[in-house]
Amino acid sequence: MRFERIILVVLDGCGVGAAPDAADYGDTGVNHPNTLGHLAEAVGGLNLPVLQSLGLGNILALRGVPPANPPRAHYGKVQPHSKGKDSVTGHWEMMGIHIETPFPTYPNGFPPELIRAFEARIGRETLGNYPASGTEIIKQLGMEHLRTGKPIVYTSADSVFQIAAHEAVIPLEELYQMCEIARALLQPPHHVQRVIARPFVGDSPETFKRTENRRDFPLPPPHNLIDALSERGIGVYGIGVVPELFVYRGFRQAERTQSNPEHYAALLRALHSDCAFLFANFEDFDMLYGHRNDPHGFARALAAFDAMLADLLPRLQPTDLLILTADHGNDPTTPSTDHSREYLPLLLYSPAFPEGYHIGTRATLADVGATIAANWNIHLTHGEVIRYVHL
Repeated sequence: MRFERIILVVLDGCGVGAAPDAADYGDTGVNHPNTLGHLAEAVGGLNLPVLQSLGLGNILALRGVPPANPPRAHYGKVQPHSKGKDSVTGHWEMMGIHIETPFPTYPNGFPPELIRAFEARIGRETLGNYPASGTEIIKQLGMEHLRTGKPIVYTSADSVFQIAAHEAVIPLEELYQMCEIARALLQPPHHVQRVIARPFVGDSPETFKRTENRRDFPLPPPHNLIDALSERGIGVYGIGVVPELFVYRGFRQAERTQSNPEHYAALLRALHSDCAFLFANFEDFDMLYGHRNDPHGFARALAAFDAMLADLLPRLQPTDLLILTADHGNDPTTPSTDHSREYLPLLLYSPAFPEGYHIGTRATLADVGATIAANWNIHLTHGEVIRYVHL
């Protein structure tokens, strides 16, 4: 059969156990990750009846989520292929792009000459220039920023150039313009994956809070599945950070929603659109809870997502295919606050399936893209079609 519509939902940060190359990324010892497995133990068990029925507990041992017999979805896991453990790399790989050379990272901050060039172009000096948690660095430097008007520049273990600024000190449009300046400046060998605007509000370290006006400025991707679908006249609807990760190229409709409830509301609107491929990222697991080592918040977000699935599944038609996966891990129970190199869950559901099958361990997230592409007779260079979806 052919599906008339495919819905790809990314549970940002929801890894299912350390990948074989986890040690290459520093994810070993006390930072040995298993995002969902460790999370379930930390909170005394998860209650996810819909994900359980689809087969999440068939992918890994998960306290509170036993295996389904039979599961409603085809189930398996993915070993990411590309070099990197971040959202850009993960989403690009899903669309058929393999990154063989890691993007540059800056564990000691950016080179002084690069910062000087950036300051010259924005007409202001900067603060920071070291790796940090976004919430911590505004506590550390927020008051000086309020006093001086200097934007806060920082990075992380990922390939990012982040600029934090108080919305009352540097208006959003000016902050976004600074990010565009940085994006143009950051050329090889300093071609970081993303420049990110990180606006915040508050009047003291105790009240500083990042707002939902974040904006990402990634590198333009190579030609990929979204381009190919668009060239065939197949509508693509991007939700959340997804359109930004692909510089809005190839999308018939795009909604830059900022939270899981907003993403779900947009997904319901997308179901009534003329688009055949819906691509959504649900980021709260990663952004609000993984990076902040908050397993209980992470568990609540999963339960809320499960309730969204309970509402979504009855809306699907036999000609729909729903794919659930993740882009990387982010274990909230380890000392690290960074992304983790993990296997990723993979669930494929359609009301047309009598029951689910085990689809094994996939060698790359590009198998997701190859399966979607095959539905519309498109061939991708990377990835193997998952035959169990009866294309």
